[in-house]
Amino acid sequence: MIISMKNLERLSLAEMEEFLRGSRKLELAAECQEAIYRFLEGLLASQQYRKLKRRERGIVRRFGAKISGLSRAQVTRLIARWMKHRQIEKRLAQRPRFARRYTAEDVALLAETDTAHEDLSGPAMRHILHREFALYGNGAYERLATISVSHLYNLRHSERYRRCRVRVQHTRARQVSIGERRKPDPQGKPGYLRVDTVHQGQHDGHPGIYHINAVDTVTQWQVIGCVETICERDLIPVLEAMLHQFPFRIVGFHCDNGSEFLNHQVEKMLNKLLVEFTKSRAYRTTDNALVEGKNGAVVRKHIGYGAIGAEHATAFQRFYTAYFNPYLNYHRPCGFAEIQTRARGKKRRVYRADDYQTPLEKLTSLATWEQYLKVGVSAEFLQRQAKQISDTEAARRMHKAKLILLAKCRGKGSA
Repeated sequence: MIISMKNLERLSLAEMEEFLRGSRKLELAAECQEAIYRFLEGLLASQQYRKLKRRERGIVRRFGAKISGLSRAQVTRLIARWMKHRQIEKRLAQRPRFARRYTAEDVALLAETDTAHEDLSGPAMRHILHREFALYGNGAYERLATISVSHLYNLRHSERYRRCRVRVQHTRARQVSIGERRKPDPQGKPGYLRVDTVHQGQHDGHPGIYHINAVDTVTQWQVIGCVETICERDLIPVLEAMLHQFPFRIVGFHCDNGSEFLNHQVEKMLNKLLVEFTKSRAYRTTDNALVEGKNGAVVRKHIGYGAIGAEHATAFQRFYTAYFNPYLNYHRPCGFAEIQTRARGKKRRVYRADDYQTPLEKLTSLATWEQYLKVGVSAEFLQRQAKQISDTEAARRMHKAKLILLAKCRGKGSA
C-alpha cells in the first residue's frame, strides 16, 4: 500500500496508536531526506507537539520513526531541533579544518628551489631552506625555514607542486648482453637470416598461436614455423627444425629486441651451430625491414588477422613444413631490387620485370653457390624438389591444405 505523507500528518493520536499496534506495512512516496524532514515538521505542527503530554509525545515519536524509517535516537534529535527553531534544516557535515600555513607562493618557491638543486633529499632541502632565511636573509623563505621534513614531502606530492614542477623521466634502455647490436653484412653470401615473430591475436582472452618467420637476406629463402607459446620450451625445438629446412649453412641470425630470441637458450643453440648472433640497433627501423615486409606480404596475406587458438600450433607447423615453405622457396617469385646511388648519396631501390626470381633461382644464380650448401644437400636434390610439380599446381595444393586447416580451426571456435 502506497500512501502520501501529507495524509499521515493529519491522523489523530488514536489512529496513530492503532497503526503502531497493527502489523500493516506502508510504502511511503518519499524519495529524499528533505521530504522526510518536511513530513516530520508537518506532523509535529499538526499534532501541536509542544502541548502534548509525555505519553502522547511518545506515540508521535514512535509513529514518526516508523513512517520515516529513521532510528529512535535520530528522530529524538530532529524533534529537539524543531522544538528549538520550529524547523528541521539539513546540517552539513562539520569536518575539522586546519589553518593553512604554507601559501601557494611557498609551494611554488619550494618547486623552484628543488629544480635548482635537482631534487635533494628532504632533510638536505630543509637545511637549505633554513639557511636561505637564517644565513642569507631571504625573506621569501621565512615560512619554509621552519618546515618539517615530513610536511616538505607532503608539499612535494601536492597538486599545486606538480603543476609548478614538471619532471620528465626518459625510458631507460634495457641492457641485455646477449647478441651484438649491429646490422649484419652478408656481402652477397647466403646464410644470414632475419627472424621475427608474428602473433595471431587472442581468442577468448587467451593468446593465440605465434608464427616464427625467418628470411635469408640475400636469396629471400623463407622458412615459417608455428609455436603455441614463445617460451623456450616451445620455441627452441621449432627453431631448430626451421634452421634444418634451410639448404645452406646458417652463418648469421639477426632479430629485434624481443625476449623470445634474446635469451640464453637461443644463444646456446646458436653458439653450438657457430652462428653469428646480432640484434637491431636503436632508431634503425630498417635493420630488420626484410622480415617485417614478409610478415605482411606472406604471413598476414595467407593466414590473415583473425585469432587462432594456441591448440592449433602443431597443425600449422605441419602445414608450413609440408606445403607452405616448399611453395615459397621453389615456386613463388620474389623481387630483388637494384640499389642505385644518386648524386647526393641517396640510395633508391629499383625493381625491373626481370628482377623477379624464386629463392632457389636466386640461390643458383650466385657464383659458386654449391659451396654454401649443407652437408648432404646437393644441387640435384634441390632441382628435383623444384621440378616435382609446377608452380601453379604447388599453389593449388597449398591453398587447398590451407582452407582445410582454417576450416578445422574455425570449427573448434577460432576466428
